[in-house]
Amino acid sequence: MSKRRFLSLSRRQVIRGLLATTAFGITARFGTGCSSEQSTSSTASEGSKSTDDPVTIGFIYVGPKDDYGYNQAHAEGAAGMAKKFSWVKLVEEANVPETTAVAETMRNMIDIDGAKVLFPTSFGYFDPQILKVAQEYPEVMFFHCGGLYVEGKHPKNVSSYFGYIDEAQYVAGIVAGMTSKTGKLGFVGAKPIPQVLRNINSFTLGARSVKPTITTQVVFTGNWAEPIKEAEAVNSMSDQGVDVVTCHVDSPKVVMETAEKRGIFCTGYHANQAALAPKGYLTGAEWDWTNLYSRLAEDMRSGKSMADGGIPHLLRGGLKDGFCKVSAYGSAVSPEAKAAADAAKAGFMDDSLVIYKGGLQDNKGSVVIPAGQNLKQQDPKLETMNYLVKGVIGSVGS
Repeated sequence: MSKRRFLSLSRRQVIRGLLATTAFGITARFGTGCSSEQSTSSTASEGSKSTDDPVTIGFIYVGPKDDYGYNQAHAEGAAGMAKKFSWVKLVEEANVPETTAVAETMRNMIDIDGAKVLFPTSFGYFDPQILKVAQEYPEVMFFHCGGLYVEGKHPKNVSSYFGYIDEAQYVAGIVAGMTSKTGKLGFVGAKPIPQVLRNINSFTLGARSVKPTITTQVVFTGNWAEPIKEAEAVNSMSDQGVDVVTCHVDSPKVVMETAEKRGIFCTGYHANQAALAPKGYLTGAEWDWTNLYSRLAEDMRSGKSMADGGIPHLLRGGLKDGFCKVSAYGSAVSPEAKAAADAAKAGFMDDSLVIYKGGLQDNKGSVVIPAGQNLKQQDPKLETMNYLVKGVIGSVGS
């Protein structure tokens, strides 16, 4: 067992002891002996000059905060939000499994740190952990990253947020399509859930909008963090002539580094991975959580909540809304590819570009969107996607 994991377990054990001992009470504090990656607490010195008591906001991550991926994107968003407002007190814990451990961490942040708002960021935290703890603490607001909230079924102090990052994937697909020499792209996905399928499909549709015969080979690893399988997938694709790869896994680090070693191009996901592949990084689909987190902090500060309808239970947005962004273009991107990608970005900004148009077929030849019916980004049907579009080589069941 690593020293870092030992410290994390010790913290939870001690906190349980403090909560069980009336001599200490719920105002007891613990944290000075913890690893900075496991738990941090900071109050911003910039932004608002408010002299009111700080508001404690907790963030929980399933992996490390410097993973070049999902967790880093959320951590950067939390830090950006805290930097804006002097009244925000940020508490964080990383490497928390999608088990009862996260329920314990949430309770600790509320009872020990005094958190009034929690962002348990991992997809698997929602059911049953967030739902259970939210019922125990109806005065605390819980924001979950995913598409799982159901009106009338789930607690009123829970909100679900996610972004249309497939817009950025569509743009990246255009760059990938115009850069590829073999006409073969690759996509490493964790699980065939709607969010992943939507990214695969949008990336492919972007590429096929500029090169109609291009294909995307898909490999599902079965989990969010499988570095060995991710490296094997990229190597196998490269051996088969794929010359641009991308992914939807928790940390794209292995995919980007393996692509660079094999001398093929890559586009990133979650955060900016340009430093990992200085020669082959073309662009990427990044989250921009600072914008959303800052807006929610201000809403909460003004007295709004989910319970009174001031904060929606379902929060969505794309490039236009600042939920996501496209990475800067790498040196290998041609002026023509940049122009085509910029035109697509402009189309998303003015709502003129629709990714999922009528007459769309899946990769088995069935029509999944009838002719004359376009599905805009907000359409709930897209959040239940269970198919791969024409041009994708792979299976939802693989």
